[in-house]
Parts: sequence; structure tokens; C-alpha cells
Amino acid sequence: MELLINIAGGVALLLWGVRMVRTGVTRAFGSGIRRGVSAATRNRFSSFFTGLGVTTILQSSTATALIVGSFGGRRMIAVPAGLALMLGADVGSTIVVQVLAFDVSWMSPVFLFIGVTAFLSSENSRRRAIARFFIGLGLMLLAIKMVMLASVPLREGPTVSLLLAPLQSEPLLAILFAALLTWIAHSSLTVVVLIMTMVSLGVMEIHLAIAMVLGANIGSAITPVAMNWGSDPAARRVPVGNLLMRATGVILTFGFIPWIVPYFADFSVDSAHLIANVHTGFNLVVAIIFLPFVGWVARLVVRILPDRAGPDDVLAPKHLEEESLDTPSVALSAAARETLRMGDTVEYMLSRTMDVLRNGTLDQIKEIEREDDIVDSLHEAVKIYLTKLSRQELDPAESRRVVEILTFTTNLEHIGDIIDKNLLELAAKKLKDGSVFSKDGLEELEALHSDVLANLKLALSIFMTGDARLARRLMEQKVHIRELEQKYSEAHYNRIRDGKTESLNSSSLHLDVLRDLKRINSHITSVAYPILESTGQIAESRLRDE
Repeated sequence: MELLINIAGGVALLLWGVRMVRTGVTRAFGSGIRRGVSAATRNRFSSFFTGLGVTTILQSSTATALIVGSFGGRRMIAVPAGLALMLGADVGSTIVVQVLAFDVSWMSPVFLFIGVTAFLSSENSRRRAIARFFIGLGLMLLAIKMVMLASVPLREGPTVSLLLAPLQSEPLLAILFAALLTWIAHSSLTVVVLIMTMVSLGVMEIHLAIAMVLGANIGSAITPVAMNWGSDPAARRVPVGNLLMRATGVILTFGFIPWIVPYFADFSVDSAHLIANVHTGFNLVVAIIFLPFVGWVARLVVRILPDRAGPDDVLAPKHLEEESLDTPSVALSAAARETLRMGDTVEYMLSRTMDVLRNGTLDQIKEIEREDDIVDSLHEAVKIYLTKLSRQELDPAESRRVVEILTFTTNLEHIGDIIDKNLLELAAKKLKDGSVFSKDGLEELEALHSDVLANLKLALSIFMTGDARLARRLMEQKVHIRELEQKYSEAHYNRIRDGKTESLNSSSLHLDVLRDLKRINSHITSVAYPILESTGQIAESRLRDE
């Protein structure tokens, strides 16, 4: 029992080390990696080598597949280029296996010392991410040493032989078992390293090990397919195509397992290195076979996964990618883009509001009301996304940006509610009662509405740029809007005093519209507060000192 616990602990530590390496790289260089992937579409060869390079750094073909899948979902990368990139990614994922086939466990304390020292001595998010990368490497090497030491007693006992006997006689079952294990672990690297360890200790027979390596290659291709299962068909095409190519490669290789061993034994240092060479060789052969035919495979997966009929779901977020959460800078950019989309919807609602107040119809009112459903849905999506992001380790600037985005989306949602629950109800009431604004009153409402709409556009620009000069201008507009509201209210009362019939009949309606537009502007100007506070241009309180 103690033996199994030690092995399980070593495997768990290896999985955690792999994750730390991946998250360290994505946090430090995630934006550059994604830009490189999106730019690598000139031809299949540039795509192949980009995939190889990116995955050698990330050490996760699954992570690369998710990035490529997200680009495919937004039509930012063609399916043939994505497939070529994944062929390179599959080869890249074998590079570290080649290194780990040699005894480099002595490097573990070195990497751990470098990583921990760098992590504790810096508050810079990129440096800490690079430190995380070194800690992950150290943990991986330490975990492999743990598994090897814990597995030594297995050579003397019959337990493992009894457990592996069914797999030994049924190589197809061994492939399926390794595929399942890899899918559960979400890491072919971990499974292949475990297989190498068992082979080097003489616990696992070499032919069985090769069958399980083939299974691990299928399992690593299943993971991104499963994780993208509910996505748009365009986002699933590259992962599905990669799975088809790997599965075909396994089928073609399966019958040649007995002939593989003597061929690779000629240039392998030991049995562990032989398994690493088989793993790399398999992915190289698959790449050589399928690289000329990625166009044909692309047409096949497009036929298997055609575009969905009907319009896109307007309530669904378009930029919030789960795989970006490991890279806070990318995730924050995605949340900001979704917030801008939300802002554009609110701007459309506000711009149409004056039309329906002037002479709108019930159909127009209902159309604008439906837009508020989009605002509410996007607000909820951004809030959940940023809540997940906040569980990550963020530096102070990233934490502040999370709060800024959440605050701004909340204010946009409030503006949508004011338009939906107040202004549109006032428009419906005006239509039902047949009320008419006076000529002067309508001009005043249009002038105030125009200024508030201009301020909303300015606020969206400030949200993205953080420009202190524009933020100050927006705050000055808050005073201007308040003065206009007071001025127009007094002018309305003067018209009532003069006995103007239209003003008497529409008095409550007119004043409510003025009040709601001022409330909307208050929510708009909130985006300026954190910027002006950070630059010392605004006091914490308006109260005078006693």
C-alpha cells in the first residue's frame, strides 16, 4: 500500500510540475505565443515549425490545440494551417521526453533553487512566471526520481506482472487503457515518462510499452476534442482533424510493433531512450505522411463538422476563452473586448431611445428591450470570467484592472436597466397617452441626450486607453450635465407657468426623462474616478475640513 501511495504521489507531483511549466510560460510569454500562432499561416511548413516551437516551450500539445481551436472558432486561422500547426505541435511535445530519457535528475535542486529564489525576490509578474517555469522543471525531475525509487521493489514482486498480464496479451486493450489514462491526466508527457520509468526498471515489457505510447498519443488528441465539445464547429475542426490523423497513424503502426523494437534499438542508448525515440519517431512519421495532405483532411473535417445553420447566439460572449485564464494579460484583454461589445450595445440602446421618445412605435420599443437581454447576459459572462481569473496569482496592476472592468461592466448594466425599465416605459406611456413634448422641451431633451451619448462614447475610449486628460474632460462633463438638467428643468417650469398646454400634459414625462439621462451620465463618468485618483487629480471626499 505504501508503495502505491509513493508512486501515486510521484505521478501527482509530475503532473503538477508539468502544469507549473505550462502556466509559467503562458503567463510570461502568452501574448507573444498567441500572436505567433495567429501569424503562422503563410504556408503549411511555417505553420508546422511554429507549432513545433510553441509546443516545445509550452510542453503541452493540448494547450496549443486549444489556442488553435479558439482561433479557428473566430475564423482567424484556416483549417489546413491549423492542422499543419498541430502536426508540428505533436512533434514538439516529444522534445522534453527526449531530454528526460537521460538521467538529469541531478538538475532538480538547481532548478528549484533558481526558481524559488527568483520567485521570492521579485514582485514583477513576468519574472515570477519565469520562476514558476524553473520550479516546475525542478518538480518534474524530482517527481521522476521519486517514481523510480518507489518502483524499485516492483521488480522483485509478482503484483505488477499480474496486473499487466491482460495488457500484455491484448495490445489493443493496452492502447485503449493508455489513451484513457492520458485523457484523465490531460498530459501525454506524464504518461510517457511513467512508461519510460517502468521500462527502465524492467517492470514493463518493451512491446507493451510501445503499445501504450501509441495509446498516449491518441489520448492527448482526445483531450482538446472533449474540452471543445460544446463549441462552435469551426473551433472543433482542428482538434478533430488532429485526432483523425493520430488515430490513423496508430492503426498503421499497430501491426509493425514487433519490427519497431530492433530498428530503434540500433540507435538507442537504453530501453528508456528507445521508448522516447519511438514516441518522437511516431509523431515525425505522422507529420511526414499527413503534411502534404492537410488540405484533404481539412475538407473531410469541414464535411464532418459543417457550419451551424441560423444566426449566431447574440447572447453568448465572443472573446472570453477559458484557455486564456492561465495568461492574465490575455484574459484581461479578452474581458475588456467583451466589455467594449457590451458598451456598443448600450450605446445603440441609448442612441435609439430618443427616437422612440420622439415618435416611436411599440415594435421599436420591444426591439430595444431585447438589446438589454444581451447587456445582462454579457455582464454575467464577464463577471464569472473575471471571478475565475481572480483565483489566479495576479500582480497589483492586474488586480486593479479586474476591479476596473467589473466596475465598468456593472455601470453599463445599470445604464441598460435605466433605459429598459425607465426610459422605454416612459416612451410606451407617452405612446399610450398620446402626450406631446413642446417644441422647446423636445429640443432641450435632444440636446441633453446628445451630450450624454457623446459622454458614453468618450467613456468607452477612456476605459480602453486610461487617458487621464480625457478622464478629466469627462468629469468636467458631469458638472455640465448637472447644470443642463437644472437649467432645462427651470425652463420647463417657466413654460408651465406661462400656461403652455404641451408642457402641462407632458410635465411628469419630461422631468423623468431629464432625471434619467442625468442618472445615466453619472454611471458613465464613474470610469474616470480610478484614473483621476491614481494621478492625484481628485480628492477623496468633498467634505470640508472641520
